[in-house]
Amino acid sequence: MDKKEIYDLPELFPAVQLNAVFEDCKTFVDCIPKFDLDEIEEQYLLQKGQPEFNYETFIQQNFTMPPVYASTYESNLEKSVEENIRSLWDILTREPAAEDSSLLPLPYTYIVPGGRFREIYYWDSYFTMLGLKEHGRTDLVESMVNNFAYLLRTYGHIPNGNRRYYLSRSQPPFFALMVSLLAEIQQDESVFEKYLPELIFEHNFWQKDADSTKAGTASSRVIQMKDGEFLNRYFDDSISPRQESYAQDVELAKESNQEPEKIYSHLRAGAESGWDFSSRWFQDPQDFHTIHTTDIVPVDLNCLLYTLEQTIAKAYGCIVNISESERFSTLAGKRKDAILKYCWNESVNFFCDYDFTSNTQKNNITAAGLFPLFVSIASQDQGMRVAFVTENNLLRPGGIVTTTNTSGQQWDAPNGWAPLQWVTYKGLMNYGFKAIATTAAERWLLLNEKVFRQTGKLMEKYNVEDLDKPAGGGEYAGQDGFGWTNGIYMALKAALGQQGK
Repeated sequence: MDKKEIYDLPELFPAVQLNAVFEDCKTFVDCIPKFDLDEIEEQYLLQKGQPEFNYETFIQQNFTMPPVYASTYESNLEKSVEENIRSLWDILTREPAAEDSSLLPLPYTYIVPGGRFREIYYWDSYFTMLGLKEHGRTDLVESMVNNFAYLLRTYGHIPNGNRRYYLSRSQPPFFALMVSLLAEIQQDESVFEKYLPELIFEHNFWQKDADSTKAGTASSRVIQMKDGEFLNRYFDDSISPRQESYAQDVELAKESNQEPEKIYSHLRAGAESGWDFSSRWFQDPQDFHTIHTTDIVPVDLNCLLYTLEQTIAKAYGCIVNISESERFSTLAGKRKDAILKYCWNESVNFFCDYDFTSNTQKNNITAAGLFPLFVSIASQDQGMRVAFVTENNLLRPGGIVTTTNTSGQQWDAPNGWAPLQWVTYKGLMNYGFKAIATTAAERWLLLNEKVFRQTGKLMEKYNVEDLDKPAGGGEYAGQDGFGWTNGIYMALKAALGQQGK
């Protein structure tokens, strides 16, 4: 029987979230109940009508607040950013622990992003690992890969984060790249063989219901295109408001013309994408209510799944299973052809998402369009045109902006995010565009350093257009810490240093 959670309380949970008892809806779902949840619900029903009833008091009496880590930590501004990052790894490290909360226990040590993000996050962790590599922390890289392998064996997929309320969705599938990174660090090809079962679990998760999907339709995360090709979309197995963003989702559903279950599905799929939220998922770039994430074939997701299929083919090659290796190589080749067919937008000279419900290409220029260069499936001519568009449309004084649209969403202009700086840098370097790649990376590093000198913090995201203003937008206040920013700062520093040799 599934463990009962705070968000399963039919009366108390929506009342707390909709009455804004906490500034951040995530706080309540991360609380630890002091008593049996059914007893707490019963007490709430008895007390809520009384004149002296107070939500804050009731919560304090019945729940322990989520732990606050390193609240007194201060950076040493006399030291370099790199030296501070080295000390931050220990601050952001969590040991395996069991607590009576929504946390999914993990068997090995791991790194959290920081701030409100008190658990491991899937795609964040790859970029964090890149920094751990530069500091020689192979132990942490391996333990995090082992945690994700454990999640794949236990749940059949890697959840968004290790919380029960994240179990209905995943995040951009970087596990194959994590395995490749560990193999590179350890200089040991047998790493691919070791994690082959988990790589297959990952692939099965994203391909669930492929056999029952017909041309022009989607099922779960699989889309069969009108001409028969298989690609993927972001999805979530639940159609209710996100527990950690309950009030925001309910409010948006009230204001939208879409059916509540439909908009909840699109919101959850947007959360699986990691780009929560961006006009990239909107029909009207300025209107959040037009979100339609599950209608979209995302170029970045399919590039990552191409890499997963390639990696599985390599792993099978390591154990000399030639037939399976060839099968996955063929799947990767078909996916590559389909990405190039549906996502290369000749009119804007860039890779864009595709709306499979209307059979039309999106025209928005976003940093996701660099993923085909990152995984090296673009032609050299396409790479050249993407580089030109990137320089003229996405390059800003502080690095690469997420999209060209200013919508108030955090994954739009004027914000830049660490993972997209790395994807851009590696993608452009793969095609020989060293000057643009270097300029973008150097601007990002300078911005990180500038904000650090002013605040003593490394941020979740940055305003790359106006370097004197903080990043904004989103469902919560800006966070610091910060796992993937630390990782990409170190990775870009190292990469630029290698260029100079």
